[in-house]
Amino acid sequence: MSKREEKRNLETIPVGTLGIIPLEGCKALGKMVDDYLVKWRTVRESEHKESLAFAGYQRDSYILQAKVPRFGSGEAKGIILESVRGTDLYLLVDVANYSLTYSLCGHQNHMSPDDHYQDLKRIIAAVGGKARRITVIMPFLYESRQHKRTTRESLDCALALQEMVHMGVDNIITFDAHDPRVQNAIPLNGFETVQPTYQFIKGLLKSVPDLQIDSGHMMVISPDEGGMSRAIYMANVLGLDMGMFYKRRDYTRIVNGRNPIVAHEFLGSSVEGKDMVIIDDMISSGESVLEVATALKERKARKIFICATFGLFTNGLERFDKAYENKMIDKVLTTNLIYQTPDLLDREWYVNCDLSKYIAYLIDTLNHDASISDLLDPNERIQSVVARYKAGEEID
Repeated sequence: MSKREEKRNLETIPVGTLGIIPLEGCKALGKMVDDYLVKWRTVRESEHKESLAFAGYQRDSYILQAKVPRFGSGEAKGIILESVRGTDLYLLVDVANYSLTYSLCGHQNHMSPDDHYQDLKRIIAAVGGKARRITVIMPFLYESRQHKRTTRESLDCALALQEMVHMGVDNIITFDAHDPRVQNAIPLNGFETVQPTYQFIKGLLKSVPDLQIDSGHMMVISPDEGGMSRAIYMANVLGLDMGMFYKRRDYTRIVNGRNPIVAHEFLGSSVEGKDMVIIDDMISSGESVLEVATALKERKARKIFICATFGLFTNGLERFDKAYENKMIDKVLTTNLIYQTPDLLDREWYVNCDLSKYIAYLIDTLNHDASISDLLDPNERIQSVVARYKAGEEID
C-alpha cells in the first residue's frame, strides 16, 4: 500500500453502507472508481470491521444496479434494482456524454446534457428518500456556463442546483466550475468545486522529458481574464511567472448571440524561448485556445502545452491536428471526467489525465465523514512530484 493510502486508513464510523450509482454516461469512470475502493477496503485493516456499524464495509463491488429504460415516445423512468435503504449514496453523472443514443419515435436521438440531467433526477426520485445521504458527483456542472444574468435570461445552473437540493441531495461535487459563485444559489448545502491542477502537472511530467521548471524557462498562461485564479494558483505552486490574454471584442455587433472577438491582447513579461502552459476550464471548439497558442508562437515562445479540465472538442479534432503538424502546440492535456472519443485517445498530441483515483479518495473519505481539506489543496503532492521529476525519478 502506498503512503497516501495508509494515511487514509480511516477509523471513523462510516455514515452508512457505501453505494455508488454511475449513470449510463459515466459507467467507465464509475467502474475505475469502484475498483480502487474495493482494493483499498480489502487490504485496510480495521479492528472495528466486524462491528454492526461497519456492516457491508468490504464488498466485491460498491456499485448498485440501476437503469433508465425508455418508452418508444422517448419518455423514461428511473429504476433502482437493489436496496438503497440507509446507504451513503454517490451518484456519478457525465452530462457531456453525447455518444449515447435512444429511440425517439423510430429516430436515433443522441443524449444531450438535458437528457442526462433528467435521468439523474429520475434516479434520485427512484431512491425515494430511503438513502441516508445522497451526494451527486457531476464533474462537468450542468449549465455551468449559464451562471449569471446579463440580459433578461434564465439562470439555468442556479435552478438546477436548487432543484437537486429540493429533491434531497445533500452534497454536490463538481470539478473546475465555470464560476464557483453559482453555489450562492444553495448556501446551506455542500458544494465543492475541485481543481485537477495536480493531475495536469503529473500528466505533463510523465509525458514530456527534460522540462526545466523555473521562472527562467517556463510560464503559465491564462487565455482570458475569467480563468486568472487557476493560472495564478498553478504559477504560484510551481514558482513560475504568469501571463494572461484578454479578449478585445466588437461591442457594436452580435454574432451567434455574442460580441465577436477582434483580438487576443497579451499582458505579461517576455515569453521568448520559454515553455508555455496554457490552463483553462474547457476546450469547446478550441478556437480561442489555438489563437492564444498562435499569438504566443508569434512572440517566440518555445513549447506550448494546453491543459483543460474538459475536452469537449465540439468542432472535431482536425484544427488541433493541423496546429500540431504546424508545431503550434506540443501537447493537449484533458481529463477523463467527461466522455473521450477513441479518436482523441489515439492522438499523438493528446495526454489523458485520469481522475478516477482522486474521486475514489473523495468518496472513501466522505463515507467516513472525515475532512477532505487536504484532498482539495494538492500543494504538498505537487511539490513532491516536481521534486521527484527534478531528481530524475520516473513518474508513475
